[in-house]
Amino acid sequence: MASEVKVPTLGESVTEATIGEWLKQPGDAVAVDEPIASLETDKVAVEVPSPVAGTMGQHKAAEGDTVEVGAVIATIEEGGAASSPAPAPAASDAPAAAKTSAPSGDGDPDDAPEAPDDQRAAIDGSASGDAPADKEMPTLSPSVRRLVLEHGIDPSRIRGSGKDGRLTKEDVLEAAKRQGDAPAAAPAPAQAAAAPKASGDANRREERVKMTRLRQTIAKRLKSAQDTAALLTTFNDCDMTAVIEARTKYKDLFEKKHGVRLGFMGFFTKAACLALKDIPSVNGQIDGDEIVYHDYVDVSVAVSAPNGLVVPVIRNAEAMSFAEIEKTIGDFGAKAKAGKLTMDDMAGGTFTISNGGVFGSLMSTPIINPPQSAVLGLHRIEDRPVAIDGKVEIRPMMYLALSYDHRLVDGREAVTFLKTIKEAIEDPTRLLIDL
Repeated sequence: MASEVKVPTLGESVTEATIGEWLKQPGDAVAVDEPIASLETDKVAVEVPSPVAGTMGQHKAAEGDTVEVGAVIATIEEGGAASSPAPAPAASDAPAAAKTSAPSGDGDPDDAPEAPDDQRAAIDGSASGDAPADKEMPTLSPSVRRLVLEHGIDPSRIRGSGKDGRLTKEDVLEAAKRQGDAPAAAPAPAQAAAAPKASGDANRREERVKMTRLRQTIAKRLKSAQDTAALLTTFNDCDMTAVIEARTKYKDLFEKKHGVRLGFMGFFTKAACLALKDIPSVNGQIDGDEIVYHDYVDVSVAVSAPNGLVVPVIRNAEAMSFAEIEKTIGDFGAKAKAGKLTMDDMAGGTFTISNGGVFGSLMSTPIINPPQSAVLGLHRIEDRPVAIDGKVEIRPMMYLALSYDHRLVDGREAVTFLKTIKEAIEDPTRLLIDL
């Protein structure tokens, strides 16, 4: 008996998703609730669990296909192993061997198409008659499969460092480096089109990868912000001495009591809440011909995830303690790395904080996250000479940047907001007495 696997509900206003990766291939054993596919939505990646235990049956959609909520994407043969699972649909009706993408003097390089299942053994490096028929081959993404073809490597001999032991491109490149093998052309059937001839240095390669749905959405939203809002950025710098001393003095006691490390984001989030209370327009948004002001602060925190930048929301940050803020940020970071962020985690948000300093950024002009009206950019802490009471001293300084929608926020308000942040960071006592 076969059970259907359908696209689950993905969140409010989300009606479709893209098949990002099949985690199980036809014939693979699956356990109940075991992820069999990864779906990419406009905001997050969602894993689809198996409703029953059994054997993976037919894929009803290929990687890269757009599917609607409730659509059947696969079948699961309940009970024992399926005798002959149906092959997954190929990108086109005519089988074609995967090709190495090589630059050509006559035009753009061709993409390497994904081969159908009857050629999967050859692609996975088990096409020779010596390979055992029941040898389990690892699941390969298209980009990893392309590298396997180029370097002629047996993927079953490589230990994967990705999630659930899956192979990554870095694993394949490291294995190729150890072997010292030159890239080899993939075996192709007679009817396949010939790959374009390489020109110039054989080590010069190109790879064409389709943008993920999340990356496409990020691109559209950022461009929309530039086209719609009247963006302007104002800068200031702040002396981090007081915050660093407070953190150094209390970090051990803080972690012992609350079970979480005391970081800089807690200070800046509290300082932002203080400044947003004084300058409410920075915490507002434009809705048609109306301005919406919020008496609460939902802070979107920019977090780097494997598939791109995501912005989970710390809700009611103005009412949270340092420990609650740090715990929430830590949880978001762990969920982002594991791809476990949900739509609810990122819904809403009235103001954004983006910390490029963790990557070494000295200064930037961040772009607002619509429909929000402002974003605070934090940067790296750097020892610089500054004038203190008529004397030059070396202090740990950080540049602050506030990008804002000038349609709603005036320059005076933006400068005052950033000055309030600076004063609160340089004298953290202000955060305790609401000054």
